[in-house]
Amino acid sequence: MSHARDPHETSALIAGVAAFVTWGLVPVYWKLLRFIPASEILAHRFVWTCVFMILLLSWQKRWPEVLGNLRSTRTALLCAGSGIAIAVNWFVFIWAVNAGQVLETSLGYFMSPLVNVLLGAIILRERLTRAQLISVLLASGAVAYLTFGFGRLPWVALTLCSSFGLYGLLRKISGAGSIPGLFLETTLIVPFALGFLVYLERRGDLHFALGTPGLDVLLISTGIVTGLPLVWFAHATRHLRLTTVGFLQYLSPSCTFFLGVFAYHEPFRRAQMVTFAL
Repeated sequence: MSHARDPHETSALIAGVAAFVTWGLVPVYWKLLRFIPASEILAHRFVWTCVFMILLLSWQKRWPEVLGNLRSTRTALLCAGSGIAIAVNWFVFIWAVNAGQVLETSLGYFMSPLVNVLLGAIILRERLTRAQLISVLLASGAVAYLTFGFGRLPWVALTLCSSFGLYGLLRKISGAGSIPGLFLETTLIVPFALGFLVYLERRGDLHFALGTPGLDVLLISTGIVTGLPLVWFAHATRHLRLTTVGFLQYLSPSCTFFLGVFAYHEPFRRAQMVTFAL
């Protein structure tokens, strides 16, 4: 018996491709802000993402959903945890991109699906298939080889994949929707972000509102750069098969990989070549 074709499937596929390609090319955006410390960029990203989510929630009239999540202490705490996890992820990613480690960030996101599988097996007691087990073992071997080849642990890649994996796990357990959930995460972090920006302003180190409109627009637009791909991703996951989304997610690290090699000319050593192949 054949299933009826989802009328939104084509638009969902386009949205999914747009989301993952945007995430893959976002290092270009952070490079434009490379002279600003990653901590200040992160603070702006939380503040302006929260503002963008407020606009989206008002447009979609989803405030009752947000209030329902807030009434649940469990959901609120899980969103606080996922907010901390994504803060770590965003900070390391922005710092690594502007420190010339774009290739290692792509490795981290290539490994993310495997971390999700591992967390599902350990925390959620999901059974691993033989193929998944082999994939996890290969990824572990790849990290070990890269550590040996570099003489150091690829901490950027490991931090990115583990923090993003933990973020996904907490979001799954919380049950919060993508946009209401991101609003709660950013709202819980925003007081600290605003406090940090005020601290920078009093020290005279703030890079915002200094009479450079182009820079101000870039900082404000971090909310759009963060929120818009999420809207596309939410549309894609609603109307596409999970396996299709699973294949699409490799577009992001692939784009980042090509940026690192061909746009930013980062060294691509033999140890990295073997690791990416595995």
